[in-house]
Amino acid sequence: MSVRLDHGELDLAEVHEINVTPFIDVILVLLIIFMIAAPLATVDIAVDLPASNAERQPRPDKPLFLTLKSDLSLAIGDDAVAREDLGPALDRATAGDKEQRVFLRADRQVAYGELMGVMNALRAAGYLKVGLVGLEKDRSR
Repeated sequence: MSVRLDHGELDLAEVHEINVTPFIDVILVLLIIFMIAAPLATVDIAVDLPASNAERQPRPDKPLFLTLKSDLSLAIGDDAVAREDLGPALDRATAGDKEQRVFLRADRQVAYGELMGVMNALRAAGYLKVGLVGLEKDRSR
C-alpha cells in the first residue's frame, strides 16, 4: 500500500467509465460454449441400427447363433426353440458353458421391445456374454 504525501498538481482524474471489453469477451466465450453444447444435448437422432461399420472381429470356430425371426420365433443354429425352453436348449448347445458368447441375430422388422425380451431371457438363463450381429457396411463409402 502506498501513500502519496505530496498534494501537488499531478492529481489524476478519476475515470467513471466501465471497461466493457472483458465483459464482452466472457459473453462471447459463453455463447460459443452454448452453441456447441446445445446440439449435443438433443435426443432426436435418426439411427439405422441393423448395419454396422465396426472392424470385423475374428469369428470363433463354432459360433452359437440365436436367431429371432420376423414372426418372433427363436432358433438356435438351425433348430427352432420355444421361448420357455430357451435356457435348457442353450445349456444343451453349449454343454453347460455359460461363459460362451451367444451371437444374437434379429430380423429388421422385429420391434426393439421384443429384442430386449430375448436379451432378458438370455440374462435370466445365465448367458451374459451376448454379441449382436448386424450387416457389414461397405467401408469404401
